[in-house]
Amino acid sequence: MRTALQPLRSFLFAPGNHTRRVANALSLNADAVILDLEDAVATAEKPAARDAVAAALSQPRQSLLYVRVNAADTEFCYGDLVAVVRPGLDGIILPKVESATALATIDWLLAQLERNHDLAPGAIDLIPIIETAGGLSNLDAILAAGTRVRHVAFGAGDFTLDVNMAWSRSEAELGFARARITTVSRAAGIEAPLDTVWVDLADEEGLEISARTALGFGFQGKMCIHPKQIAPVHRVFTPSEAEIASAERVVAAFAEAEAAGSAAIQLDGKFIDYPILYRAQRVLEKIAAIRAKEERR
Repeated sequence: MRTALQPLRSFLFAPGNHTRRVANALSLNADAVILDLEDAVATAEKPAARDAVAAALSQPRQSLLYVRVNAADTEFCYGDLVAVVRPGLDGIILPKVESATALATIDWLLAQLERNHDLAPGAIDLIPIIETAGGLSNLDAILAAGTRVRHVAFGAGDFTLDVNMAWSRSEAELGFARARITTVSRAAGIEAPLDTVWVDLADEEGLEISARTALGFGFQGKMCIHPKQIAPVHRVFTPSEAEIASAERVVAAFAEAEAAGSAAIQLDGKFIDYPILYRAQRVLEKIAAIRAKEERR
């Protein structure tokens, strides 16, 4: 189960039925690995892939371990959950979520499976992917369903297909969806969301631009489809040395000002008040969590 302040900068996909790629993914330093039973597995192989994923749950790993099951309205979802919810699993990625009812149903089923396997209530994280017009339109209701959901993910591939939108290199067309997902997540009181994958493996510059755009919209991390995407994604979602130094100076200066009875100061010619302080504190909390993770490794 994920602990508080654990970084979620990178979620690396690996096909659940590909033993070598699963083992390789689990050996890497992604913050989380997603063993995929959905798009990466051919329909005829989906039932057999469950056993391979269940076996992987006991393998040594560097990261949190999630499984992307098939969508709730498919014939495979129930069997996927029954097969993989057991000790060793950190969470479920649920694709194509469009309604609060579907999400609440999966949440209920997870609670029964946790009980069957003597897992603590709520031990299994649940991350819905918003990747259709219906999911985006119903996001307020989905996040008001009273489930265990602590963060959502955005899937641009299926989303742009669903709305017949061209997915360009600049991703300007994704701005509305990204802004809505981060804003509704904040209004629901859950953590910052996870951004969509970048599909052009040859375009590392495009990946970094996409990640920085997502960071600017308020996302906390990005899903990855290849191990070589982990390092650039971590670079973007890890505060730089300059950002850390600036945050430390803001926190120290504000503490000194507060001790003198002031709540608004100037630092390096810039006005500093409580929102700036809170942002600086957030940077320091984030880097502390990242450093703690690196020490555990």
